[in-house]
Amino acid sequence: MAINGYRFEMITGPMSCGKTEELLRRIRRLIIAKKKVKVISPTIDTRAKGDYIESRNGLWLDTFKVKNALEILDVVEPEDDVVAIDELQFFDSEIVNVINKLVANGKRVLGTGLELDFKGEPFGSMPVLLAYADKVDKLSAICMKCGSEYAVRTQRLIDGKPADKNSPLIMIGADETYEARCMNCYELPDEQSEKNKEKLKVLTTKK
Repeated sequence: MAINGYRFEMITGPMSCGKTEELLRRIRRLIIAKKKVKVISPTIDTRAKGDYIESRNGLWLDTFKVKNALEILDVVEPEDDVVAIDELQFFDSEIVNVINKLVANGKRVLGTGLELDFKGEPFGSMPVLLAYADKVDKLSAICMKCGSEYAVRTQRLIDGKPADKNSPLIMIGADETYEARCMNCYELPDEQSEKNKEKLKVLTTKK
């Protein structure tokens, strides 16, 4: 039986779209409703300097930091009504089984995460989690380049320039590393492909 209409809700979208802010808003409403909420986030997300999650508008809430998905089951207590998990894309594949187990045990689960990585590809277990969710809210952001209200991609910047598609997948950062972009402004250079083209061009010329 669903609790308050939903048992697993997902909030997704690119960087800077307000995912954590919306999660905090829902948590505060649940606290007012006298629900016991357990807030959890991965230790890999080091943007906050302590054991709390924080939105870009300054809202924050204490959280339990865990190294992997299975640790969530150790943190959640029988009296918890709601489990809120931030940055789901950073968890290992066990996160799917963990959330399904929490739901089966009658917990209401709220989750946030980037559905696409900086390459514009599905991020970690997010596609599976979105499929299991009873409710999905997909947010957009303001494009940091042209001001469009429909920024749906996360642009990685290295030294102020769009990151190459062959750079590492996980790089924890803030505004100086990632920004929201619309489809028209999103860029994903492929330096390796360009180098291969140059090599092929040289070989062809030599013939």
